[in-house]
Amino acid sequence: MGDALNRMLRLAAALAVAAAVMAAPAQGRTTAAESPPVTLAELPKEARAVDAAIRAGGPFRYERDGVVFGNFEKLLPVKPRGYYHEYTVPTPGAKNRGARRIVCGGAKTAPEACYYTDDHYQSFRRIRE
Repeated sequence: MGDALNRMLRLAAALAVAAAVMAAPAQGRTTAAESPPVTLAELPKEARAVDAAIRAGGPFRYERDGVVFGNFEKLLPVKPRGYYHEYTVPTPGAKNRGARRIVCGGAKTAPEACYYTDDHYQSFRRIRE
């Protein structure tokens, strides 16, 4: 019985460590809470156009715009899966979607909070209007 208890305790300790690692933001990344907010007027004109499209319900330029953003990096406030959606902010001259995104939480056309990243999810800044 002692061996079984020891195995269970080791497993519980390993699970606790794994949960702590999964909950912490990755090193070298900046959470939205750590970054100063940015106003919509301070963002590139392409981001302002995407914000307007979000609030109008589209249209969007990219097929993946509006998909659920998983927040696996835990850089945004933790919310239930499906709360956040991501949208591409076009980068002039880029041959692909580029690194810029707006991620919004809440209702799709009336989000509670939106965040901007220009480094493909390495950091986020909350957008203040």
